[in-house]
Amino acid sequence: MQTVIDNCSARMKKSVEALSQEFASLRTGRASAQLFDKIKVDYYGAETPLSQVASISVPEARLVVIQPWDKSVLSAIEKAIQKSELGLNPNNDGKLIRVAFPPLTEDRRKELAKNAKATAENARVAIRNIRRDAMEELKKLQKNGEISEDQQKEGEQKIQKLTDSSIAEVGKIAEAKEKEIMEI
Repeated sequence: MQTVIDNCSARMKKSVEALSQEFASLRTGRASAQLFDKIKVDYYGAETPLSQVASISVPEARLVVIQPWDKSVLSAIEKAIQKSELGLNPNNDGKLIRVAFPPLTEDRRKELAKNAKATAENARVAIRNIRRDAMEELKKLQKNGEISEDQQKEGEQKIQKLTDSSIAEVGKIAEAKEKEIMEI
């Protein structure tokens, strides 16, 4: 029974972490190096993460500076940023790339907040599915005589507590991201 609960706990933590990572790459009005985590650059024929071919710094609230270690990859980085879903316009000066973040419009903020809510709801659904799987596993164990009915009930209560705390954590993360998106 304990392995079922531990497995359930680990899977729920992974769901919450995945949501945090997803939100880190969601563009807000502020510049962030994490926005570029998903961007891949064509580096000598191989799709390479941007962070592995250049240093990314944030000198100001609305500016990101990308300095490649190999100057020959500048145009590939520029193309990769333009192709990304971030909607940013990189500025290449021959040595480094500057990416200015324009302030978000009210409509765009609302759209991003709506997307954040949908992403958070997907995380909640994933957590509930994990709970359902764990509950079914406990029922099988009880049916096979490996645990008693009391142990099954106790396990179900523990799983429900894990579910409640994970969903509350998702709510906190989503609320913080929504607040960050909506601030000017």
